[in-house]
Amino acid sequence: MLSYLAVKHLHITSAVISGSFFIVRGLWKMRGSAMLQQRWVRIVPHLVDTILLASALTMAYWSGQYPFQQNWLTAKLLALLAYIVLGTIALKRGKTPASRAVAFVAAIAVFGYILAVALARQVVPF
Repeated sequence: MLSYLAVKHLHITSAVISGSFFIVRGLWKMRGSAMLQQRWVRIVPHLVDTILLASALTMAYWSGQYPFQQNWLTAKLLALLAYIVLGTIALKRGKTPASRAVAFVAAIAVFGYILAVALARQVVPF
């Protein structure tokens, strides 16, 4: 059975990969790169994000810390929803290049907030 520490490291690693690959895909989108049409580019983010979510749920269950019981986890969850919406606008649903760029920068800022909350375990980590 995996230890809590191993799952935590898996979660951190998948978060770094997810965020990094989001930035790469956002830059490709802004440049109009054909890389976004590659099959692996459409599949890998879903695999990484599934691992990220599964590891988060596993840690929450094992530690007994849940959103809406722990303020910092609630903040992470709500920020994650904002990140998903902004990321969708940045990569798919934005109507103009300017709206996609604004959503892209905002998504990166929200991702940074999620990381800061995770490290500080505080809703206001700054």
